[in-house]
Amino acid sequence: MCTLDAPIARCEAARTMVVLDETQMECAVEHECPPGRKCPLQGCFAKVSGLYEAHPELDARMRRTSRKAAH
Repeated sequence: MCTLDAPIARCEAARTMVVLDETQMECAVEHECPPGRKCPLQGCFAKVSGLYEAHPELDARMRRTSRKAAH
């Protein structure tokens, strides 16, 4: 049996449940939200997360997404 003690909420934009113990940008990358999408859960996410240390591949994806959004 698995227990999840992280806060969760339903994201109507992505039409899925998301965990709120990550940053908004991490969530956007994980759920492949397009740049510029208005997040219905803005302000509910963690300001800092430890996800990058545990999952370096997410950090690499995040950097690619950030560069695309900047162009």
